Amino acid sequence: MKTFSMRSVFSFLLIAFSLVLFSCKQNPTDKELLPSDIVKNPNSADGLVDAGDMPVMKFDTDFHDFGRVIQGEKVSFGFRFTNSGKSDLIISGVSTSCGCTVPDFPKAPVKPGESHKIDVKFDSEGRRGFQNKTITISSNAQPATQVVRIKAEVILPEESN
Repeated sequence: MKTFSMRSVFSFLLIAFSLVLFSCKQNPTDKELLPSDIVKNPNSADGLVDAGDMPVMKFDTDFHDFGRVIQGEKVSFGFRFTNSGKSDLIISGVSTSCGCTVPDFPKAPVKPGESHKIDVKFDSEGRRGFQNKTITISSNAQPATQVVRIKAEVILPEESN
């Protein structure tokens, strides 16, 4: 029978202890959790769930044209929407087609009948010509994703005269 040296046993225990101590914490904090009773999902395998009680995200407009923007200028627009459904609307994320476009959206649930806006900031630094950007909104509404767009013509400062 082979005996283990004290150094081998110590090394093994040290590695095992380190793995346990420094392993990633996978549980979200209590602040990140939403009550499960406010999230309703009508999508099911058999497709027989009624979507009538779902939140509905209705935008006043889904497109904004900034017109001519001087290169380096930062412009913004608020896409106003209303929850015209019958339950709380929760926006789970907003993504953009470009790093030059930054969204800011409500993190708290939007009650039925309430209106809010998604602010979109476009930075024209390093851009030139016609720019078309998309902003994709993911939520618990039906449909689950919606897209709004912005457009601008970025011109050089000397072209603005």
